[in-house]
Amino acid sequence: MKYNLFSLGILALSSQMVMAYEKGKMNIVFLLADDLRYDAVGYMNKTTIQTPHIDCLANDGTFFTNMYATSAISCCSRASIFTGMYNRRNGITDFSGTLRGEALKNTYPMLMKDNGYYVGFIGKYGVGNYLPQKEFDYWRGLAGQGTYYQKDKDGNPRHLTGLISEQIDEFLANRDETKPFCLSVSFKSPHTESEQDLFPFDKKYSFMYEDEFFDKPETFGENYYRLFPESFRKDGKWENEGYVRFKNRYGTDEKYQSSVKGYYRLIAGIDEAIGKLRKKLKEMGLDKNTLIIFTSDNGYYLGEHGLEGKWYGHEESIRLPLVIYDPRLEKPVKKIDEIALNIDLTSTMLDYAGIRQLEKMQGESLRPLMEGKKIKWRQEFLYEHLMNLDKKGWYVYIPQTEGLVTKRYKYMRYFVNNQSHTPIYEELFNIKKDPYEKKNLIKNKADLAGRMRTRVDNLIKVIE
Repeated sequence: MKYNLFSLGILALSSQMVMAYEKGKMNIVFLLADDLRYDAVGYMNKTTIQTPHIDCLANDGTFFTNMYATSAISCCSRASIFTGMYNRRNGITDFSGTLRGEALKNTYPMLMKDNGYYVGFIGKYGVGNYLPQKEFDYWRGLAGQGTYYQKDKDGNPRHLTGLISEQIDEFLANRDETKPFCLSVSFKSPHTESEQDLFPFDKKYSFMYEDEFFDKPETFGENYYRLFPESFRKDGKWENEGYVRFKNRYGTDEKYQSSVKGYYRLIAGIDEAIGKLRKKLKEMGLDKNTLIIFTSDNGYYLGEHGLEGKWYGHEESIRLPLVIYDPRLEKPVKKIDEIALNIDLTSTMLDYAGIRQLEKMQGESLRPLMEGKKIKWRQEFLYEHLMNLDKKGWYVYIPQTEGLVTKRYKYMRYFVNNQSHTPIYEELFNIKKDPYEKKNLIKNKADLAGRMRTRVDNLIKVIE
């Protein structure tokens, strides 16, 4: 067979593309929701929730049914995602913790940048008060919690989620096309805004769920909240913040319906943004070589156990949605029931980028599971919520938490002032038989509780 110079040029170009493929230089888009619980997406709750674009992503890719945050509060979970480490190791246990210097250099975006990636960040940054604007090639990050009421570059009022969607397009259009890219998109939705306007969704979604009536959860309300001991419910004059917010946001039937519908309408904005992203990638010819990951920083109580917010160890608080779409996989595993963690996301992205993870990182790449490989995988994980607020400053009562989660049992201990070995309250649930965590077995299964306490202590020593 004879080749002309044009053919040889094409062959050379193809060879370069194959080499890039083999090195794993895949584009990556990481999409992070805020306070999105595991069952607030259509593919996990098909009778109620309308998320057609997220469902399509799950159908095309892989979804994980047992994805968890190692700490269910945004600043700590985000720090774990950036670093691939538990909070005990990365040192960020509250809102004051900051990623700077060497710590920032060892996050997944900076490691990718050092390995030839064009890196961008859009949306709520959420870790400390230092914004690494200069370290990113493209930056549209927000300080603190951000607000839903925004203005675009021309001064026109915009909803934040819609603005983020436009910024995604801007990144894709203006990136350095000679490099693979990693874009991190951090939505504020469906996090609350303020007590005056809890869930300020884009008004174009007002029609959604308008005639829907949402039943309250099985463990909703005062009766279940009273099952907690007084030491969990109160600290002197301060009531547990989860219950304070429960009363403010779900205290009447009208408030409950309004809050839940607002929550789901904010999720609809994320769903539309994901649909637009995938359409744009296809239009630009990037869809066949762009990995998409969609998840949340933590879960969210919709009144279960008389609580609102997150923090504590129940499934509604710590369990998350996770979808990963690798367009190069012809036959991906569709559904994975193995335990996945937020710290695995760093490992997974670095794996796809062809970058070896740092020795001190504690996650595992999820890629082998998606590819159907038979590998040894975790059967348990340590949960930690170590934020300890100082009563001298801003203070609300949120007990600290440590625990162990397996596929069958879950043990949690709640404590204050870092005194984990003198807990104010302990829980033990058989989450296989009791998925809504109604029957506390801490007294009935004393031997099992003792073993799980010891296992928590041992795991803490390992991860520190």
